[in-house]
Amino acid sequence: MSDSTSFPSVATVACGQSLRTAPIVIRRFGLEPYNPMRLAMRRFTANRSADSSDEIWLLQHPPVFTLGQAGRAEHLLEQRGIELIQTERGGQITYHGPGQVVAYVLLDLKRRDLKVREFVSLLEQALIATLRRYNVTGQTKPGAPGVYVEQNGDLKKIAALGLKIEKGCSYHGVSLNVDMDLAPFGWINPCGYAGLQTTDLAHLGQLARVDDVGPELADSIVVALNRHKESDD
Repeated sequence: MSDSTSFPSVATVACGQSLRTAPIVIRRFGLEPYNPMRLAMRRFTANRSADSSDEIWLLQHPPVFTLGQAGRAEHLLEQRGIELIQTERGGQITYHGPGQVVAYVLLDLKRRDLKVREFVSLLEQALIATLRRYNVTGQTKPGAPGVYVEQNGDLKKIAALGLKIEKGCSYHGVSLNVDMDLAPFGWINPCGYAGLQTTDLAHLGQLARVDDVGPELADSIVVALNRHKESDD
């Protein structure tokens, strides 16, 4: 996707009616280079108005390591030819690659009366709900954003979370490992934790396609947001 490429106008879904629950447009991309999408998110957020729709962008990235704004380069143990990109999101280092669904959540948090901690919790709940559809039990870990699963007696990370909040609006989002080459996670300290193991749905015996898991994740995010709104009414 180049800077001039227009976003897909198909495969979009609108949810919600009022300004507080402004329509969430779900856009489905394909395999997209990381940096152009990062710049597109920044541009989208900078150009938002009070009437701008909230959006969820679903996609995959070619192999790339990304380092959070305050991330420490020493958490990259071996690069092995994979590009490392510094980003403005929170968190430390992570890996993106084919077979992982990425959901960028571009939301006006002020309009939805959402605090950042509440938003993080809602995203984690949505990830756990998505895993439940595949008979996988996910859990959170205090002080370590993301979602984890127990496998062979070990707690392994299956989903990561990293956000940027600018003028009350979010961008970046979450990633969920579906069916991917997990080896590059061993070349970093995932999210800054030495020895942290990772897994995916395939290694848990659940065969799924990213193109199927992505829309289910987006739906889970919308459901979590709507439940938050209803609980406040």
